Amino acid sequence: MRPLLILFIVMPILEMWVLISVGQEIGALPTIGLVLLTAVVGLALLRHQGISTVMRAQQKMQAGEMPAREMAEGIFLAVGGALLLTPGFITDAIGFACLVPGLRQLVLGKLLSRIVVVQSSSYGPYSRPGPGAGNGPRGQGSHDVIEGDYRREDQREDQREDQREDQREDQREDQREDQGKDHNDRGESR
Repeated sequence: MRPLLILFIVMPILEMWVLISVGQEIGALPTIGLVLLTAVVGLALLRHQGISTVMRAQQKMQAGEMPAREMAEGIFLAVGGALLLTPGFITDAIGFACLVPGLRQLVLGKLLSRIVVVQSSSYGPYSRPGPGAGNGPRGQGSHDVIEGDYRREDQREDQREDQREDQREDQREDQREDQGKDHNDRGESR
């Protein structure tokens, strides 16, 4: 069987066992209250940590940097929030571990040390190069230049309309000139 399938089978069984054991020790209502309390406290912590992470990500993006660490933290926070909403003490413990900044930083440090983040950039009318743009695999400042012609498809219709308008203006001028010649011809014949 696949590990994820085993996890989905074993985890609920462990959660039920822990809930029953705690219920036998402190009673059913206090156990339910404790599960609800961990969910409420966890969601408050999730909200605080989530806002903080989003603010740091926005600061990095405004500085032209890739917010890789903040994106990974966002994933951890989402997983932690989902685990806190799941009834049970084991999932709550794992969820709180995802939300505690020190533990999260420790786990993320180990995970991100194995991951390479590549920032790609595109140049267009609404983008601007950030720091490090043009630093290719061949070293600092290497630039690949591809020569060629291009045509913007979105401007093609505008150009056609401009050409039609120019043609209409030329026709109007020709008509005015013809009318002026006719007027002069009539004046000379009198």
